[in-house]
Amino acid sequence: MATKLGRFNVDWWVVQKRQIYFIIGLLVVGGLAGAGGVYLWKYGNPFKSQEQTVDAPAGARFISFEGDVRIVRASTRETVQAGNQIQLYPGDTVQTQADGRARISMIDGSTLVVRPNSTVIIRDNTSFEGGQRSNVRVRVGSGQVNVRTEQQTEGTRNVVETPQTQNQLGALTGASFGVDAENKTEEIRVTDGAMETTTTRDGEKTTVREGEYLAVSPSGTLARRERLLAVPTPVAPRDLEKVFAKQSGAASVALRWQRPQSGTPAHYRVEVATSPFFVAAGKVIERDQLASNEFNASDLRPGAYFWRVRATATSGQTSDWSDPQKFVVVTGGTGQSVALTDLKTEYVGGNIYLIRGRATYGTTVRISGREALVGNDEAFQLQVTAPAGASEMTVEAQDPQGNTSQYKVPLAPGAARQRR
Repeated sequence: MATKLGRFNVDWWVVQKRQIYFIIGLLVVGGLAGAGGVYLWKYGNPFKSQEQTVDAPAGARFISFEGDVRIVRASTRETVQAGNQIQLYPGDTVQTQADGRARISMIDGSTLVVRPNSTVIIRDNTSFEGGQRSNVRVRVGSGQVNVRTEQQTEGTRNVVETPQTQNQLGALTGASFGVDAENKTEEIRVTDGAMETTTTRDGEKTTVREGEYLAVSPSGTLARRERLLAVPTPVAPRDLEKVFAKQSGAASVALRWQRPQSGTPAHYRVEVATSPFFVAAGKVIERDQLASNEFNASDLRPGAYFWRVRATATSGQTSDWSDPQKFVVVTGGTGQSVALTDLKTEYVGGNIYLIRGRATYGTTVRISGREALVGNDEAFQLQVTAPAGASEMTVEAQDPQGNTSQYKVPLAPGAARQRR
């Protein structure tokens, strides 16, 4: 009997070494990805907290500045002059001199107005979580600073420090902080919104609301709290108004203002100067204890002048100064007429018209409270709103010598007629 041998057929695959390495690599990467997914599912993103704490650039910027404004750098103690490209960082000090004023924008959108002879230190100016939260902190060392906040997100803090207090401002709040470094007294005024004030001496807390005034004594206690005395509103002369001198060569100007809208004034103080900063050397007139809301400034020679007014209550509280108003005293003219030619009106829509014409260089043209100065091209254009039902408007022309003439311009669309 014949013996049968078993037979096995085996097919062999030839596999390259690099393919084996590739497969092993895929298995390793897949394993790591799976382990990472399990970790994230169980513990969350380990880098999340780091992402949320990244700070935005901390540089505050000047919106505008006038006169002598200096910055003392915290890092180098170097003193530099203010500039449009300069940023302010934590620790930097802003100093305004007698003729200096600055407006600064902070990272939370709030605005600081630094008045003359004032010192402010930027303590903090940072944002977190992609700008969702901000920390702003400044310190008023001396002088006066006005602060206005915008809308605030939850967790945002805007704090103003003084030597005697710490003040956290709410959203849409306007306040001023006055620090008399020599007498060690302070004044806080809130015109809009509200803020929480804490004394540094004993931690006393109070909320100062819209329309309130708070005085702080030299000992650091809250000395007086009362209704805010608002700023008087200048009425005449209008800002940039020209006043004609008499034959004597000087003018008498009646300065008039409205009573403050809140608070009860006992008297007023008026100042007239040749400088918008009212530096001592430029002051022409200073009058205090004025009972009425009008004062006649006499013997003013041709030139440019600025005036301001503030009120004082019986308690001794003083209001802020009104914004400086400028007027110009000019000679009374030579009696000559001022020529306007090619007067034309163009209807825009509603009660709005464009009035065009020509005049000699330097002529000032006024129509319905608006004015234009004629330049080298000897042409002018003013867009005005006519009173309802009006068929013509008055155009006033004044030359540099003070001579004036008036013209009547018809308002019919496309009309080009004029009569004097």
